[in-house]
Amino acid sequence: MFDFVRTHQRLMQFILLLFIFPSFAFFGLESYTRFQEGDNTIAKVAGQKITQAEFDEAQRRQMDQYRQMLGAQFDPKMLDTPQQRKSLLDSLIAQRALAAEAARNNLSASDQAVQQAILGMEGLTTPEGKFDNDRYKSLLAMQGMTPVSFEASLRRDLAVQQLTAAIQDSAFAPKTVAARVSDIAQQERDVQQMLFKAADFIAQVKVTDQQLQDYYNRNAAQFAIPEQASIEYVVLTPAAAEAQVKVADEDIKAYYEQNKKRYAVDEQRRASHILIAVNKDASGADKQAARAEAEKLLAQLKQNPGDFAKLAKENSDDPGSAEKGGDLGFFGPGMMVKPFEEAANQLKEGEISGLVQSDFGFHIIKLTGIKPGSAKPLEEVRDEIAVEIRKQQSAKKYSELAEVFTDTVYEQADSLKPVADKLGLKIETAANVTRESNPALGPNVPFNHQKFLTALFSNDTIRNKRNTEAVEVAPNTLIAGRIVAHKPASKRPFEEVKEVIRERVVQEDALKLARQAGEAKLAALKAKDDAAGFGSVKTVSRSKHEDMSPAALAAVMKADTSKLPAYAGAEVPQQGYAVYRIVKVAQPATAEAARRQAEEQQIAGIIAQQQTVAYVEALKQKAKTKLLKPVEELNKAETAQ
Repeated sequence: MFDFVRTHQRLMQFILLLFIFPSFAFFGLESYTRFQEGDNTIAKVAGQKITQAEFDEAQRRQMDQYRQMLGAQFDPKMLDTPQQRKSLLDSLIAQRALAAEAARNNLSASDQAVQQAILGMEGLTTPEGKFDNDRYKSLLAMQGMTPVSFEASLRRDLAVQQLTAAIQDSAFAPKTVAARVSDIAQQERDVQQMLFKAADFIAQVKVTDQQLQDYYNRNAAQFAIPEQASIEYVVLTPAAAEAQVKVADEDIKAYYEQNKKRYAVDEQRRASHILIAVNKDASGADKQAARAEAEKLLAQLKQNPGDFAKLAKENSDDPGSAEKGGDLGFFGPGMMVKPFEEAANQLKEGEISGLVQSDFGFHIIKLTGIKPGSAKPLEEVRDEIAVEIRKQQSAKKYSELAEVFTDTVYEQADSLKPVADKLGLKIETAANVTRESNPALGPNVPFNHQKFLTALFSNDTIRNKRNTEAVEVAPNTLIAGRIVAHKPASKRPFEEVKEVIRERVVQEDALKLARQAGEAKLAALKAKDDAAGFGSVKTVSRSKHEDMSPAALAAVMKADTSKLPAYAGAEVPQQGYAVYRIVKVAQPATAEAARRQAEEQQIAGIIAQQQTVAYVEALKQKAKTKLLKPVEELNKAETAQ
């Protein structure tokens, strides 16, 4: 178990998140059976309504998240089930119950906590290390949110996390339990094998024609020839739309003027400093002592400004810069704390500031360099702007072409030529296409998408050779196709596969005989030990089992070893039946400390899941949750929209 966890850590982290954080999609609502009338309200939690509109919005976001994760493999039908809708509603109820409990306990997140959470998000900093506010707003806009609404939601989430974190952090795994699990995982057993090979029993097998015919009838699927078709198809992609976009010089110039700040480089300043550190929460006496020390150094500098680097090395409490004579290098706007930046901006090159107080203590600053701000000329960024404009216009162009594509393949359904000619697309062909997607082709082949294949093999398309509807097989990728030639499913004739069947039946019967012989030997050995006929001793464990099959390993590790030698038996795929003689059970003298610690943490994680589940279930009861609309009616509500 732990080997699997170690080798699939990212997957396990994702699974743990599903259990631990407040989606709680697995909570049932069977206990809330009091359905009441309500217009647009589907549930009440702690007196607060969950509306149909909120449910629909949550469902839309869920669809978007799955679409981003699965790409071309995403099929909306996977979420279009009563179970999925019920799980989503459970999640909303759990979140609302947690939020109500956080409010009752006056839990909140500070402005600083919200700010730190946002600054810690990936992809929101420029190459220079500054927070990219424009990208932040753009990403929120794509989700239909504003900074105000997002930050309010984030503040609520951070408050709720204080509740769940308290439960999760209290979970621990008893060391005795962790040690026992670790011991079981690492236990070693010395075994010998005796293999009864199926090949040795082939001569005893007698097969009749009736057996072959019976096998053919029982296993018809093995000899089926799947339905196949030769098809034509056309694909509309963003690249096809982009090819039709022309970017004019006037557009490039206008874009440059409107976004000049984007191509500007802020002024940068270089400074050295001497820091006399004192905590912002320190006593007045400590602050006064730090100020006195800083003033003494400042007086020395006024007499001998050239001693700045020397005094910084000897006195500064900033270890990163002290050894460099206080040098901090160049920095731009927003990279230093506000009092420091404001003071540095008022200095001329070579000047030394007075005392500057910040949360870190008292600074003495010397400005050592200035890099003026600048802007990249239009010619330098022309190609970059052209690409950006083409990208924006291509999205609009694609929307226009998608409408034409969809209408044309439907209205002129007897051929793909009209849509290909109208939009400048190429008609592609494919042979031996089946109803089910072919794993060998991969998911990126447009016609291999299951959603398209379902449309392609509809009765109307097969019978009337008509175009399919336009099918979205990936974000901004539409495909339509038609069947040119169709071969119904069939079955290979018995005479054609008779010898293949004979070989399979012989192998099956030989394996049965090998198993019977092996099981008889196993029974005899359990009655009376006999080491004759066994191979050399091999040491195996749950993590070290060489070429032993999973079934054989499970049989060996589960065998009762209270009395040795012990015996176990298992079928060996494609070979026969093996009997195992267990002669020794051992425990490694020392277990790897890191492994033990990891296993202890994993067990604690499982316990945390259980405790969190129970806690949220109790909160739902405490919040007097009421389901006002049956889950079945949520389907109707969405269908009506």
